[in-house]
Amino acid sequence: MGSPVRVLAEATPDTRDRYVDLLRVASLGAVVLGHWMMAAVTPDGVGNLLAVVPALQPLTWLLQVMPVFFFVGGFAHALSYRSLLRKRPEGSTDSVYAAFLRARLQRLLRPTMVFVLVWGVAALLIQLLGGGGGLTGVTLRLVTQPLWFIGIYLAMVAFTPPLLRLHERYGWGAFAGLAGAAAAVDVLRFAAGVPYVEFLNFAFVWLAVHQLGFLRADGRLGVGPGLATLRRPALLAGGGLITAVTLVAAGPYPLSMVGMPGEKVSNMAPPTLALLCHGLWLVGAVELLRAPAARLLARPRAWRTVVAANGVAMTAFLWHLTAMLGVYGAMLALDLPLPEPATAAWWAQTPLRLAVAAALTAVLVAAFRTFERPAPAPPVHGHGPLAALGATLTLLGVLGLSMVGFAGLLEGRTALLIAIPVTAPAAVAMTLCGWLLVERAGRGRGRGQRP
Repeated sequence: MGSPVRVLAEATPDTRDRYVDLLRVASLGAVVLGHWMMAAVTPDGVGNLLAVVPALQPLTWLLQVMPVFFFVGGFAHALSYRSLLRKRPEGSTDSVYAAFLRARLQRLLRPTMVFVLVWGVAALLIQLLGGGGGLTGVTLRLVTQPLWFIGIYLAMVAFTPPLLRLHERYGWGAFAGLAGAAAAVDVLRFAAGVPYVEFLNFAFVWLAVHQLGFLRADGRLGVGPGLATLRRPALLAGGGLITAVTLVAAGPYPLSMVGMPGEKVSNMAPPTLALLCHGLWLVGAVELLRAPAARLLARPRAWRTVVAANGVAMTAFLWHLTAMLGVYGAMLALDLPLPEPATAAWWAQTPLRLAVAAALTAVLVAAFRTFERPAPAPPVHGHGPLAALGATLTLLGVLGLSMVGFAGLLEGRTALLIAIPVTAPAAVAMTLCGWLLVERAGRGRGRGQRP
């Protein structure tokens, strides 16, 4: 009997789109590597390498690959929801919404809840013991920042059923509507100066990218065996790139596709039309690579590697900043040299820092990977309104925690979630309550199912 990874890889049906799994792993891996590379840590705090060396900012047009992950999510969500609809007993009027939410969010939220609880307890103990200053305080604030991605992904899952219906009715028109709404928001923001309207693009921009995944699920991005079918992804990549370059050149959009400290306008928070066009070019580019990647993934060893990585990808993503900041903390504690960022000595030290961060991440993955293991298939039915409430609470809690962090936990430190002040304890409570509601709502039983 082989290893679990080998067994799972060998059991993969021929109908599975292996390239989607590769894109999921590669996009999260690129984000992890980007975070490790961008950290400019000194004894005085944590900065951003892209601010120290602005000439490196064009690299974000290759390394800002979150749009690819959300595009892949749209593809997977469309297939999953349609599969649950097909399994619904004939004549049943029960909603499959709760079961869909639980099925899609289980592997996402279980490791997230563990991460939140472990760091919450650690932050409380550190501050009760009088710590929380220096790099420790910065760590308590920064480790939760990647949770914004979890929040956005939650929203995408929650909105999949209605947006999938729009897609099935209007096709490319549904995508165009979301993209047009994102453009309108930027016009209102930059030309008319309407306050707070920019936050709408957290929905419009990312859901537009997500909608491209629906189009891929229906084979409407045009990739196939013939050169003619490459036309649409080529137009998507070329058009997106040209439009993004034009928008950045004409302003007011910055060059960097990731947030920069102190900048008045960020392409990321909240997202802009320029980031949406950047997403279009990335989606077109990865679709052009689909055929050679499929040939590579037909090799057993390559596919086993992807299967193994997919099984721990979310755990690694959640803990990678913990590992990176742990490396820097150990260097400071051991009084090891910490060169000024972007100097020759700093670049020479980078490979070793990355290797140690990767090793520490592997240790954390080994400790927490069990919470990412797939659970038994959920029932087809559930309580839809309860699931929607749970998803909303979890979304608000995760986004709030990503903004406020765990620093100043005992002092009641707050951050603004759009226009509402939120504390870390309140964010944790919303996250946990929402997750429990999603779990409970998705455990309903349909007729004819055994208890």
